[in-house]
Amino acid sequence: MNSIISWVGGKKAFRELIYERLPKEYGRYIEVFGGGGWVLFGKSPDSRCMEVYNDFNSNLANLFFCVKHRPVAFLLELGFLPLNSRDEFIVLRKFLDKEEFIGDYLNEELDLAQRNLEEPKFEEVKTILLENAKFADIKRAVAFFKLIRYSYGSGCTSFGCQPFDVRKTFHLIWEAYRRLANTLIENKDFEALIRQYDRPNAFFYCDPPYYKTEEYYEVEFCKEDHIRLRDILAQIDGKFLVSYNDCNYIRELYENEKFNIESVTRLNNLAQRYAGGCEFPEVLIANYDTKERMRDMPVQLGIFDMLNDFYSTE
Repeated sequence: MNSIISWVGGKKAFRELIYERLPKEYGRYIEVFGGGGWVLFGKSPDSRCMEVYNDFNSNLANLFFCVKHRPVAFLLELGFLPLNSRDEFIVLRKFLDKEEFIGDYLNEELDLAQRNLEEPKFEEVKTILLENAKFADIKRAVAFFKLIRYSYGSGCTSFGCQPFDVRKTFHLIWEAYRRLANTLIENKDFEALIRQYDRPNAFFYCDPPYYKTEEYYEVEFCKEDHIRLRDILAQIDGKFLVSYNDCNYIRELYENEKFNIESVTRLNNLAQRYAGGCEFPEVLIANYDTKERMRDMPVQLGIFDMLNDFYSTE
């Protein structure tokens, strides 16, 4: 399935290449820089495999957390009136910029816990609820969702000036709710996340902000972070696959660790609007043999292959 949102750096046009290069076996799948979750949503869920979606952008993590845990409340807050005006877009921007949210849902949970639990246990549960308070914020999740849908290029900065009816997304919300049923939603720094979930059977897919394009992302990602990512990946027990823009700096950064580096290309979605067929060079970097899955794929024989096989048996 597709993601419920478009997002900068989304891998819709690239994910088939990624699926072909996944390890043949792994017990936990972790998206370190989840973004719009295009690779995750396109994968078939496997009950035998643990899945984790992570993004350091708290608005993204909150959105997917609410869709997973409170889809009905999300849809009710989304409403049935397709306003989609510049005025509404500006209101949504101001609402998200304040970053002050107090939810009735949290208050109800705290009240229930206090009335039904002994004091030591209540304090423990209260700590957990307050820690998760940044999640399950329906108003913030819906405001962010609308902002993405109403903005130009899903950038959340300027009004898209295009008609859009939020009611068309209702079925997508339900599909995402079902798809995320067994997926953990995290909002952690990438290094802390990788350390937490690393195991010999872990597979990390990393799609960090591309080098020299960091200004397009809301969360800061500096040159030191690219180095920090390389360093933590060089230490893990599990396997990883990283997608990056193809440039000398990234190649030199990872060549020193003797990882597998593969050149690939994808359609440049933005340039496609002005020049058809424009491609964007990228690299896929891994610490395992990315060809192992493709070698096991069945190959369709052509007519000349079959003739050669026939005559070779004569």
